[in-house]
Amino acid sequence: TIDLDALLGAAPWRCVSNLPYNVATPVVIRLLEEAPAVTSGLVMVQREVAERLVAAPGTPAYGAASVRVAYYAAAKIVGMVPRAVFVPVPKVDSALVELVRRDTPPVDVPSRARLFELVRAGFAHRRQMLRRTLRPELGERTTSVLAGADVDPRARAESLGLPEWAALVNAEAMS
Repeated sequence: TIDLDALLGAAPWRCVSNLPYNVATPVVIRLLEEAPAVTSGLVMVQREVAERLVAAPGTPAYGAASVRVAYYAAAKIVGMVPRAVFVPVPKVDSALVELVRRDTPPVDVPSRARLFELVRAGFAHRRQMLRRTLRPELGERTTSVLAGADVDPRARAESLGLPEWAALVNAEAMS
């Protein structure tokens, strides 16, 4: 609930944190979305969360969080932390994720909010085809928007990279 801009000000910050694993993803996303003063970071998170944050299209860990992180930052796993180094020993391994905020997003879209709405809808049922998962958002325009973006209607969300998601938002804006 804290006002991050008021807390951080305009000076550049680097976030270094061992994030509580149950809130790691929302904290990383919120920092990227709401704290532009945080220009880079190194966070320790559960290994599976790290894999989701840095995942590429077509990989098992790729999801909505991967797309959101890719929009704002370059992210990579820079180290693994075995469970044996903690006392008591947890049931999970950890990883260090480096995040470097992009000066500008790698894609141009008319609405960042709309981009993330379509991404969320697409991944809501990740094993279903986009022509079905995007219908609640796009309605009768689903087929024409997919065609306008040059996206196969039989594709699944996990096969689209950030440029394809941006193409969908741009095609929707043009329809």
